[in-house]
Amino acid sequence: MSDDLFDVTIVGGGPVGLFGAFYAGMRGMKTKVIDSLPELGGQLSALYPEKNVFDMPGFPKILARDLAEEMSEQGTRFGPTVALGERVETLERLPDESIVLTTDKATHHTKTIVICAGAGAFAPKRLDAPGVQDFEGRGVHYFVRNKSQFEGKRLLIVGGGDSALDWAMNLEPLAGSVTLVHRRDGFRAHEETVDWLFNRSKVVTKLFYELRRVEGGEHIESAVVFDNRTGIDENLEIDACLLNIGFSANIGPIRTWGLELQGNSIVVNSRMQTNLPGVYSAGDICTYDGKLKLIATGVGEVCIAVNFAKVHTDPSAKAFPGHSSNMDL
Repeated sequence: MSDDLFDVTIVGGGPVGLFGAFYAGMRGMKTKVIDSLPELGGQLSALYPEKNVFDMPGFPKILARDLAEEMSEQGTRFGPTVALGERVETLERLPDESIVLTTDKATHHTKTIVICAGAGAFAPKRLDAPGVQDFEGRGVHYFVRNKSQFEGKRLLIVGGGDSALDWAMNLEPLAGSVTLVHRRDGFRAHEETVDWLFNRSKVVTKLFYELRRVEGGEHIESAVVFDNRTGIDENLEIDACLLNIGFSANIGPIRTWGLELQGNSIVVNSRMQTNLPGVYSAGDICTYDGKLKLIATGVGEVCIAVNFAKVHTDPSAKAFPGHSSNMDL
């Protein structure tokens, strides 16, 4: 174990963790960021690099990869130590009340922790429909890392949440055609996007339809969808199929740390404190009454967490240091 003791270690290098690293630097804290992914940015970089983000303050519209780059630059401004490609496994409290985090590669010594691990380890939900698994990588997609691959293509999107509708909006100008099938008439997406889908887009929307199977040769060529009210099949000629039916999340070893949990979420109070002294949480992985899982709320939460972590390491410090406009940066 390194003898280097950090004031705060942030578990998670996504947008919330990055803003936490920035704010910890503002507070003069010796900071470390640990993330299991090989690059900073979290899901913005790993899953949605070419997806537009519309609900981040200051940006009417910004590509996820660009937002990740901007937040990475801001988050590393004060020179935090960054450990990438490391999966945190155990938490141990020492007699002096400091904490040792053990990853699959190293150990890390810290006074406080802020857990910003998002939804944890995530994997797309897969459809158990004939042909889907066979055509993964040959026309069946769960993520979009390069929009150009859909240029001029006949695209089928399956799903009714924000991801499905957001990709319909993003890819409609590029694809030759877009058809969206959803198994019911209710959507788990923002009202504005649903309004766009029905009133301003050219997307062909089929409600109460589900995917029965996909077919083709070397590459996907068609999909059979069915009306779940009648069972009647319809054949669609397609070049690509984008499945956006959600993700399965798992917080992994964090579950064994003795934290109070609700499902896959860590329970925190108004100071973003967990039930463990010196351990805080922010972003999608934490929960409290009235919780909203947005980047915008997460960056506010991590400011609270870092400020009270500062007080934990230095009881003489103020929780609120003043506005950044009053500081010489």
